[in-house]
Amino acid sequence: MRGPLTNANRVLRVSQSRFTSLYLDKVCRLRKSLYGLKQSPRCWFAKLVAVLKKYGFLQSYSDYSLFTYTKGEIQINVLVYVDDLIISGNDSAALRVFKDYLCDCFHMKDLGSLKYFLGIEVARSSSGLFLCQRKYTLDIISEVGLLGAKPADCPIEQNHKLGLANGKLLSDPASYRRLVGRLIYLVVTRPDLAYSVHILSQFMQEPRTEHWEAALRVVRYLKGTPCQGILLRADSELTLQGWCDSDWAACPITRRSLTGWQVFLGNSPISWKTKKQHTVSRSSAEAEYRSMAAITCELKWLKGLLLSLGVHHTKAIKLFCDSQSALHIAKNPIFHERTKHIEVDYHYVRDAISDGLIDPSYVHTNTQLADVFTKALGRSQFEFLIRKLGVFTPTTPA
Repeated sequence: MRGPLTNANRVLRVSQSRFTSLYLDKVCRLRKSLYGLKQSPRCWFAKLVAVLKKYGFLQSYSDYSLFTYTKGEIQINVLVYVDDLIISGNDSAALRVFKDYLCDCFHMKDLGSLKYFLGIEVARSSSGLFLCQRKYTLDIISEVGLLGAKPADCPIEQNHKLGLANGKLLSDPASYRRLVGRLIYLVVTRPDLAYSVHILSQFMQEPRTEHWEAALRVVRYLKGTPCQGILLRADSELTLQGWCDSDWAACPITRRSLTGWQVFLGNSPISWKTKKQHTVSRSSAEAEYRSMAAITCELKWLKGLLLSLGVHHTKAIKLFCDSQSALHIAKNPIFHERTKHIEVDYHYVRDAISDGLIDPSYVHTNTQLADVFTKALGRSQFEFLIRKLGVFTPTTPA
């Protein structure tokens, strides 16, 4: 929202109006980026990129906000978010020299070791890096007024019918939208919330009382697990591993299937997602195959990102799926009439297998980790899979 105009803003706007009237038929060149203009972020990032490249950094093609510097045994990585930078490296002296260089180019402040970034708390130990959003979670619980509520065992009821809810429309949908919006960001470190938040985010336009109660149940679940997060283990192997699953015709309105997948780096969870498929699948095998195509795209991108960090992933990535039919389609070079309508996904996965990018394998449904991303499970199965997902709860707050 726009606040009241300050004197500086008034002068700027007056000068702009006079400038427009005097030079209406002129073309002006912007020599300096002015704070508040639409060009400012682009100009700032262009300046930062030029400074980093002058030092010898290379910009990653997989993630344009990632810059890497390698010289002999020295390696420095810089991750950029607007004007906040995360700097990591394997040589303390080289890091100090680089920070001095940045201070000469910009007015910068060194905040020390990474402990808090964009609402994410970072704790270090001999086991690795623990990422959580404890303070952010407690703020959500406090804002809703459920600090004294009884915790829920799981974030969403099994066999829910939220898609067919016909209760009373909320008189103030803004509170629902704000709550779900905050939960969406919480999924960054909470893979156990991916499915429930995906379901709730579908009713932002016209939320009903059933949807609000389901959102409050998620908050009550957070009440019992405010410190939960993910542990990036120090002893993890630098090899990728993917799990994918689907729920055929999951949406009762559009009958589109649901795709869910998770990627591990060694034993550490690094990427996960729950998303409704773009088209209606005509069989469960087709739905599973489309989920394989979706995670293959993610694995290919992550492999390129690791290469930017100097990690060469030469082995085929293990991909676990609980559909024998989908695996047969992937490994069968003959294109049948029944699979002609999924030709693009078919060829994409087939090429990934031929190139040695992925190695699909079968896993039983009861041990399919991605199952938690596609459907609401009972308490025992939900807790079993959450333990396997790499979700970690420390004995003391981060």
